[in-house]
Amino acid sequence: MNLARTPLTVLRLAFRLGYGLRRILPKQTSKAFGPRRNSEGQTIEKIYVINLDREPDRWSRIKKELRRIRDRDGKDLLSLTERHTAVDGRSFLLDLPKDADVDPFYTLADQLFVEPQPQTLPTRFELEAPIRMSRAEVAVAKSHIEVWRRIAQGTQAHALILEDDIWFHPSFARHLDQAWKDVATTGGKNEGIDVLYVSYMEATNGAPKSFMSSHVFVPVRGLWHLSGYILSQQGADKLLRLLPCRGPVDLWINHQFSALNVFATRRVVVRQRRDTSSTNSYSILPTLSTIGAIDSEGAALFNARPTQLPVFAFGPANSGQSSLAMALSMLGYRCCSDLEGLPFHELKRLREGNVDRVFGAYVNVGCLESMVEDLRCSYPEAKFIVTTSSSDSASQVVQGILARLEGADVIVLDPGNVNAWRILCEHLRCVPPLCTFPSLDDLGQRQIVEARKQPVLAHRRAIPQWDRSPWVVEQDHRAWSGIQVAPQAPEGEEDWGDVNDASGGLDPLRWSARSDTFAGNLALFRPQNVEYDGVEGATIHVRREDLGVRQYSAGALSSHADYLFGRFESTFQASNVPGVITGFFLHRNSPHQEIDIEIAGNMPNRLLVNVFYNPGNQGAKFDYGYRGSPSYIELGFDASKGLHRYAIEWTPCEIRWLVDDLLVHRRVLWDPTPIPHLPMKLHFNAWPSRASQLAGRLNARRLPAMAQVQSIRARPHGPSVFEQEARGLVGSDEPAISEVSI
Repeated sequence: MNLARTPLTVLRLAFRLGYGLRRILPKQTSKAFGPRRNSEGQTIEKIYVINLDREPDRWSRIKKELRRIRDRDGKDLLSLTERHTAVDGRSFLLDLPKDADVDPFYTLADQLFVEPQPQTLPTRFELEAPIRMSRAEVAVAKSHIEVWRRIAQGTQAHALILEDDIWFHPSFARHLDQAWKDVATTGGKNEGIDVLYVSYMEATNGAPKSFMSSHVFVPVRGLWHLSGYILSQQGADKLLRLLPCRGPVDLWINHQFSALNVFATRRVVVRQRRDTSSTNSYSILPTLSTIGAIDSEGAALFNARPTQLPVFAFGPANSGQSSLAMALSMLGYRCCSDLEGLPFHELKRLREGNVDRVFGAYVNVGCLESMVEDLRCSYPEAKFIVTTSSSDSASQVVQGILARLEGADVIVLDPGNVNAWRILCEHLRCVPPLCTFPSLDDLGQRQIVEARKQPVLAHRRAIPQWDRSPWVVEQDHRAWSGIQVAPQAPEGEEDWGDVNDASGGLDPLRWSARSDTFAGNLALFRPQNVEYDGVEGATIHVRREDLGVRQYSAGALSSHADYLFGRFESTFQASNVPGVITGFFLHRNSPHQEIDIEIAGNMPNRLLVNVFYNPGNQGAKFDYGYRGSPSYIELGFDASKGLHRYAIEWTPCEIRWLVDDLLVHRRVLWDPTPIPHLPMKLHFNAWPSRASQLAGRLNARRLPAMAQVQSIRARPHGPSVFEQEARGLVGSDEPAISEVSI
């Protein structure tokens, strides 16, 4: 698994130029390849290239690579090559169950066997918790296994297996011939060769190994990639007997080294190209992030941007337009949807054909229905979508819309169709995400009202920077203040019920102390750093403590329950130690959504509020971002000098932040993000940050630090319009959650 960050466009072009310049080099000749002759020893008689049908360009490039090298008879290696059609993970409608070939579940312990962490991991971490392989990982494993079967059933003793994103080193032939000679005459003389790695990446601290010669070593474990390796017929037989593959195939095969005769060339002679972007998705990333082994900054950046702009979608009521809007968001469109009208400045830009629009897609916007002909003429390059349902009445409406769009680039889409992703993405000329098409209840066209002004205490600053994702409107976008949707239930405190500071015991059925970490955290969360007092509440400690992966320990509380909309408040006193953050927030992953209250120890007189938004249904692996869209609030007091009440009020229409019952900040739709729409857990923590610009440099001499939390209360909405909307969004019928507290 190559977890390296995809090179920027300029670097990709530079690499591509470099690959092209190799054409001026003389062709190489490798005596290790060619038909086998008994008097001349073992040879590599066959080459299999694993290539997806939807990647013809890669197949063309690798054919050029193979023509640059001759076998011992003077023929280029393409004459020995056969293309093997790869299994496409996008063809899987659901996550696949275990079968005879692939067990899609593995563990962190399996990963750490191949890639040990530099220090000892905390013993409390759940090393055996199951991790499900991504569909792409399952597809890659099945593709390799199919080639193994072809080799086992074939007549060739040895074959080279290549993935389609490789290139040959300029000294490929010389180094491979030397390694092949050493393995064939020494290492493989008695027991034979099972696997010879010619392309690999060693584990971070090196693969344990023994050197067989100056050209070959024998690995114990710690080799990533299966992008280029030589497999013998007996090796293929052994691998097939060892199935099922448990986890990503390059991870799993490391666990089989003890049962195989595995060798590797000391020089990597087949390398992965760096001018192409990987289409794989890595299931291990969330777990590695949780233990702090990687940072999400480079792991899940959303690099794709739509090229087909703008998009307009219309359709009859209850025809899946909210589902289409979410799908467009998942494709990277900034999508305005399910509204009666548009804010004045956005409508003006749209009418004028101004490219400086906030949105790239407009779905089910009532005021645009009368402008269909004008939009078709003003935007000849626009993509139109008409949603449909199976009812006859809907079909009549659809035909009417299509008549008005005659001559436009338009498709009819049923969001409930099993091929909805394929139909939509072919129309928009983009690649579909590796997840099911979203299914949401239609919101209908909601009324918008003039956006209210921000409370006087709210201030936005450029540091820390906002994420540059498709779902954040830039801070400097002119005359933009979000979209205020008319509330669908009465506003006021009566919506939330009574809230007070009564403090009860920490109920382990509702709350737990965490024992993990994340990359930006200098500490490991430990349960013993949360001390509960039945009268005073709970104290969260940050201490200097050598824990192997971290040199500090911290404390965090998390709710067992997931909450969707409501009022969430805590009365607490923050830490004033520079570098330490006191946080009260809602959070979820897959997709990553978050609503924050944070106080930094170096500036305890101000509040940081933050929102992370990513689109999709539950389970969609959109986890972009590590900054979110933060704003600073000047409190007018020192939060580390006494207890104060901090609250988050979260509805489908807006988020409000309150301090001591005073509204200090609010955000409506697209101000600057959509409102998070999926259930989240509630958290309270204190931890030392790696980012000195966020909380200052950690002053370790002032540790231990403490944050005092007197109470935490969650009051979700009762059975109201809000909850009915929420149930439609998440596709489940969860009961209302009663008030809980510390």
